[in-house]
Amino acid sequence: MAEEENTETIRPEFPTGRVKRIMKLDKDINKVNSEALFLVSYSAELFLHFLAEKSAEVATEKKRKIVKLEHMRVAVKRHQPTSEFLLDSLPMPSQPSDRPATDQNRTRPVSEKPLPAGTRRIDDFFHKPANEAPIQIDNDES
Repeated sequence: MAEEENTETIRPEFPTGRVKRIMKLDKDINKVNSEALFLVSYSAELFLHFLAEKSAEVATEKKRKIVKLEHMRVAVKRHQPTSEFLLDSLPMPSQPSDRPATDQNRTRPVSEKPLPAGTRRIDDFFHKPANEAPIQIDNDES
């Protein structure tokens, strides 16, 4: 009998179009090869899986069922390679207070470090530009 080849393909969970747009935020990148797109998407998926596992371990150690930002910060601090590039990007834990969180707390810059020339923070990609006008839809059926 002949051996059958494993024809199962691996598909990343992240939408490739969005990953491609994030990659193209770098001004040095003009075109994105499909293999490179696959590798970046799958690498990001594996990294987030790793980060979620480590954060869940911290939450379990603290006898919590919900993973919070503080658990993620502890997990990042424990893993030195991750700590070197990610710790400054994570928001600082908020102080417990009686009042609910407002949008002002979420739009504060995470880090005051100057960025290298030609780069933007990854969280800027997910914010709607302030100068963009809202989309208006006419409901006239005439």
